[in-house]
Amino acid sequence: MTNTNLLWWMKVIMIIGFSLILFGHYLLSYTGLTEQYGASGYAIGGGVIAIGLIMSLPTKMYLTFVFVTREKNKPLKSLKVD
Repeated sequence: MTNTNLLWWMKVIMIIGFSLILFGHYLLSYTGLTEQYGASGYAIGGGVIAIGLIMSLPTKMYLTFVFVTREKNKPLKSLKVD
C-alpha cells in the first residue's frame, strides 16, 4: 500500500469516526432512545460514541505525525528583505 493510499484510508476512517460521534450524540439527545430503552439506550448511544472515538483519535495522531514530518522535511524558503 502506498503512502498516498494509506493517508486516504486514514482520512476516511477519521471522517467515519467523527460521523459516529455525531450520530451517537443524535441518538442520545434527539431520539427517544433513552426514554424507550432506559439504561440500554444510554449504553447504545455511548457505544456508538466510543466506537467513533476509537476510530478517529489514532488516525488524527498518525496524520498529525505525517504532516509534521512532511513540513519538517520541506526546504526553508529564504526571506528576501529589500
